[in-house]
Amino acid sequence: MNFRHLTYADRIAMETLLNRKCSKAEVARYLKVSRATITREYRKGIYRHTNSDLTETEKYSADLAQKNTDYAQTSKGRPLKIGNDMEYADYLESKIVNDGCSPAVALALAHGLGMKTHVSVNTLYRYIDHGLFLKLTNKYLPVKSKRKKHKHKIRVQKRMSAGQSIENRSDEVNGRDTFGHWEMDTVKGKKGTTKSCLLVLTERLTRREIIRKIPDQGARSVVAELDKLEHRLGQMFSKLFKTITVDNGVEFSDYENMKRSLLHDGNRTEIYYCHAYSSYERGSNENANKLIRRHILKGQDIDKYDDAYVQSIQDWMNSYPRKIHGWRTANDLFDEEINKLYAM
Repeated sequence: MNFRHLTYADRIAMETLLNRKCSKAEVARYLKVSRATITREYRKGIYRHTNSDLTETEKYSADLAQKNTDYAQTSKGRPLKIGNDMEYADYLESKIVNDGCSPAVALALAHGLGMKTHVSVNTLYRYIDHGLFLKLTNKYLPVKSKRKKHKHKIRVQKRMSAGQSIENRSDEVNGRDTFGHWEMDTVKGKKGTTKSCLLVLTERLTRREIIRKIPDQGARSVVAELDKLEHRLGQMFSKLFKTITVDNGVEFSDYENMKRSLLHDGNRTEIYYCHAYSSYERGSNENANKLIRRHILKGQDIDKYDDAYVQSIQDWMNSYPRKIHGWRTANDLFDEEINKLYAM
């Protein structure tokens, strides 16, 4: 069957036939084009229609398809690259919709496979905005917004920090040039109904995550989790956790017991406290929490998530390719640093 581009009249006919419950194969025969042409065309005009009972139905719009076709013909004066490589389009869609990748990560993974088609991150976002994918819409994307510039004003603290201020941290720690310096925070669930929360530790150099579900937001639960880590790691704990930076939340108020070792006299780590209302001082932690919120939405009850699910989030984050690492994963870099420690 000869290839030809569909006209607006063809698209009107296609919309009419699909509304009559005709299959794509029947539409292809009627318009005397291939089934692949109809499938590609369907992608251009797909949208979600809200029915009177508030359910949603996937439908095709001739006007939307024509709009996207006109856009493709005028944008940069050439057709859409992605429209001629369905394998590439399907791969990107799957990585973003099914695997939770950002567009930048999906493109990097596709590039690593040696696919023949390449588009920029901005172009992919534009394709998504114009509805050129079958399933992929903006709802699957991380929040698209310009970062607000922090004025970094220091407000008056209602409660003094229990221990050392972040101002006492060495340049070595501040510069992210050495391994073993962590940020720690909690991710809380629905207010008033849930006691459990997530304790999140982020290694500043590699962005390696440790995520643990703890029974409540009390300081005793945080200390107990650090004790478990020290018991499991033994003498390696002090080499892995040289410093930990926290905020001024009540869960981190037990300064002495967080840093004191259970296995030997002295301290197992050093604790530093951020300035009040200055979450940007734990930037890695804050970014990690955003990734966690892709899996556990804000306001959800953390009690209903078991340890296995929390572990799966941790594994996903640690195997997530990152632009800052040249599209390598936190696991890759963390393993390299561990090997260096054992080689000493």
